[in-house]
Amino acid sequence: MIIKILGTGCPKCKKLEANAREAVKQLGIESSFEKVENIQDILAYGVMSTPALVIDGQIKVMGRVPTVEDIKKYL
Repeated sequence: MIIKILGTGCPKCKKLEANAREAVKQLGIESSFEKVENIQDILAYGVMSTPALVIDGQIKVMGRVPTVEDIKKYL
């Protein structure tokens, strides 16, 4: 599973990454994390509002920070 955090490195982006890592840890899932900070790469996903969470190429959340419990549902 590939989890991507799309954002420019703002506090909300960091919180999203922390929540995603915690959700993966709680579920015991194998995954890799990538940070996408280049604005052109973010726009290529069609994301207009960051942070965004992409799991295996699918946008799950954009423009907000989901809770650990929310992320677990997406995984």
